[in-house]
Amino acid sequence: MEKSNVKKLTLFAITWPIFIESLLHMFLRTADTFMLSKVSDEAVAAVGVANQLVMFMFFLFNFVSVGAAVVIAQYLGAKRYNDIHKFAANALSLNFLFGIFISLTITLFSTTYLNLFNLDAYLFSEARIYMLIVGGALFLQALMLTVSAIIQAHGHTKYTMYVSVGMNILNITGNYLFIFGALGFPQLGVTGVAISTVVSQFLGLIVNFLILFKKVKIQLPTKDLLHLQKQRVKQLLSIGVPSAIGQISYAGSQVVTTGFIATLGTQLLSTRIYTLNILFFVMILSISLGRGTQIIIGHFIGAGEKEKAYQEAFRSLKLSMVLTLSVTTVMVFFRESLLGLFTDNPEIIVTGAVLLLMGFLLEPGRCLNIVLGQSLQAAGDARFLMVSTILVIWGFSVPLYYVSGIYLGFGLIGIWVIFIADEWVRGILLWWRWRSRKWEQKALVGKTKQEATG
Repeated sequence: MEKSNVKKLTLFAITWPIFIESLLHMFLRTADTFMLSKVSDEAVAAVGVANQLVMFMFFLFNFVSVGAAVVIAQYLGAKRYNDIHKFAANALSLNFLFGIFISLTITLFSTTYLNLFNLDAYLFSEARIYMLIVGGALFLQALMLTVSAIIQAHGHTKYTMYVSVGMNILNITGNYLFIFGALGFPQLGVTGVAISTVVSQFLGLIVNFLILFKKVKIQLPTKDLLHLQKQRVKQLLSIGVPSAIGQISYAGSQVVTTGFIATLGTQLLSTRIYTLNILFFVMILSISLGRGTQIIIGHFIGAGEKEKAYQEAFRSLKLSMVLTLSVTTVMVFFRESLLGLFTDNPEIIVTGAVLLLMGFLLEPGRCLNIVLGQSLQAAGDARFLMVSTILVIWGFSVPLYYVSGIYLGFGLIGIWVIFIADEWVRGILLWWRWRSRKWEQKALVGKTKQEATG
């Protein structure tokens, strides 16, 4: 297999393709919604309801893919190349089996899930068709996440970005053909969007496998594809399970918070949605830097270069804060114009402008969370991240969202203050953990620097 040169690459070289890829994923969701809106508002609603479950299952696939990224990065750093083929094979088999299980579950219980929303007959029918097609093919997404994680762990983030570009082009083209009946294609509406989504995922998966074999030169021994070795699976899940549980916990808290804000009225709920859409551009910058940092630190940990890993996290953290605050400054300067792209309601614009201004307090705390959280995962200390996330969110933040926003009557501004406090409290805990260097004992590959270089 190809020996990775990731430690010779700069953080920027690894990160910018991840940033572009994240932007493309966001653009794809926006494009789907925009194009479906030309069919009907009902079509948008049907896909939106179905996608809630699809996106939740997407989180579950991180059980394996995140673990694969960290484990393979550490083994690359340790130069234990033969083990990487086996881990890659086991990771792919594990997520494929899990993906098949999820696909069958969604297919069999789609009616039960949709009945929870009391949809009218037309919306129910459209949403069910979308779920059967996209949900039934979720195993493709499970494989895609795992293959991409393996490729990126080798430092080849550009290749996964190119695949995302191609998938976006294919998906948007397919949407156009099936929604508007261009070039003689049938007008299939929601069904056409679902078909377009699955076809683009399938073709993207094939290209990613070609990259895995031809560029990364990963071999997938049949015996390792068919036999899940207990110790390898345990290592994959020791990172993946805590990471996914932490993400699910955070996502769940946002659902609860949305419910609190909904009681304050549609106007404030819309204000939150518009503000978060704008802030997402800042957030994906931190996320991209965090993922790039995770790859580099994973290699350092595997090579036994723990001091370099320790310093790398702080370098990345400083860069993340500088960049995000710079973007926040620009965003705040144009805050009313940005909100004006979504609404002409003056009350929403005024409140949203205050929330965006508070981004100067929010983003540094979020940088602490994302960059140091990814660093701890890379070092094998995912359990601390999970426990601290759950305890702070459900023991501190969610109760205070209600107390501040609803009980004390401070509304959305009060909830936003707690939102900022949540990021800072969790971020400071991660800062303390990283400074304590207890993560040095959590490495998945027990290799010293001398062994790695010798």
